[in-house]
Amino acid sequence: MTGQGGDRRYALYYAPAPTHPLSRAAALWLGRDPFDPNTPVPKKQTEADRALTAEPQRYGFHATLKPPFRLAPGKSRQELETAIQQFAQRRPPCPIGPLRVTALGKFFTLAPINTTPYLRSFATRVVSEFDRFRAPLTAQDLQRRLKSSLDEAEMTNLVQWGYPYVFDRFQFHMTLTGPVSAEDREGVKTRLKRQFGPLLDEDFLVDAITLFEQEGPHADFVATSRFAFREMQLEGSVNDR
Repeated sequence: MTGQGGDRRYALYYAPAPTHPLSRAAALWLGRDPFDPNTPVPKKQTEADRALTAEPQRYGFHATLKPPFRLAPGKSRQELETAIQQFAQRRPPCPIGPLRVTALGKFFTLAPINTTPYLRSFATRVVSEFDRFRAPLTAQDLQRRLKSSLDEAEMTNLVQWGYPYVFDRFQFHMTLTGPVSAEDREGVKTRLKRQFGPLLDEDFLVDAITLFEQEGPHADFVATSRFAFREMQLEGSVNDR
């Protein structure tokens, strides 16, 4: 089937394996597991906590490699999955190193202690390699993005690649919160360090690309397939496990 249009979107993300302790800790923090969306996760107790994680919960725990996109006319999900599989089988794991809790603007994220040129080069390759599957932004998408404060390079990226924060503007990060007010920042950071700190000293690797899918604008993103890199066995649909 080709030309799968409409509002369905796909994204190529890094996510640790669903059984990894970091994935489990993130599911508890965000209140949702994108690998297992039908299994209930304990709900947050307060409205403030639910608001804190509402936006990252919708996307699921991940680091963006190829941002969300609609399929280009004539392209199919099967073709996309085949291309990801072929890409993964040619690629060795990409080192990330240990992570830390850090602020990115008003948001809190997990990010590498040291971002290497190799990691940025890898992300650049993913963006360009799979751009043939991306439909152009709609006028509505473009207008929404233009409301953000973008510099000239980010504007160029948005028009050419559908997303402003690619190439030299790329920052590898795994979002944990929505915007946090200045007065709440220290308390939130302390909570995050308590939740994630013991899990961050590992030498992490981008060892797979996970395909996430969103059925429509108000739907949550779900992890549908995880493609392991070279010298690792390819994992199929997460629903088949």
